Amino acid sequence: MTHPTRLALFDLDHTLLPLDSDYQWADFLARTGRAGDPAEAQARNEELMERYNAGELTAEQSAEFMLGLLARATLPELARWHEEFMAEVIRPAIRDNAVQLVQDHLTRGDLCAIVTATNDFVTAPIARAFGIPHLIATVAQMERGRYTGRIQGVPSFQAGKITRVDDWLRSMNLSRDTFDEVYFYSDSPNDLPLLEAVSHPIATNPSPRLRSIAEEKGWKIIDLFQELQDDKS
Repeated sequence: MTHPTRLALFDLDHTLLPLDSDYQWADFLARTGRAGDPAEAQARNEELMERYNAGELTAEQSAEFMLGLLARATLPELARWHEEFMAEVIRPAIRDNAVQLVQDHLTRGDLCAIVTATNDFVTAPIARAFGIPHLIATVAQMERGRYTGRIQGVPSFQAGKITRVDDWLRSMNLSRDTFDEVYFYSDSPNDLPLLEAVSHPIATNPSPRLRSIAEEKGWKIIDLFQELQDDKS
């Protein structure tokens, strides 16, 4: 059986989307009174985003708040809330040129996956909206039909993205060396470990720090929707 000769990996937040889905999900829950005290939840959300942008946030620190939000509700409640979130926040933010970027790879027959630090509950419907068949995300642990507020396994964050990608490929009897070309699109210096591990690192709507690094290394830089980007440092 033949396999694709090219692998295309996409970060999600600020890469395919002009926003951070994790931040926006927490903000949506806070605004709609589903995250406890709205002001307190929004302040915590802002603090975590600032620390993430500064490269000072661990996956575990993020999960304590972000995955804790999932533990507050039942699966049917979360499903209803997420559909509201998709309609109000995510679908209006999906841009044609980002969809076209993905479609170009899919049309060529490339194996495509989103590789994101944001949890799988938030991002699975977004991956489907882009038509991307595979999702590598931080896994939100479940027990007895509810989220626990903890991470299951290796978080898909920083060097953990390499581990998770390699595990995913191994499950299909593949490896990165199987492919003639491996693309990874990302906006963030948090993704430098995986960017440096592929044949085609592409700085996509990059933060100022990643843009500088990409220019020094001669990496390709693309800007899909710079004018729509959330403020980033």
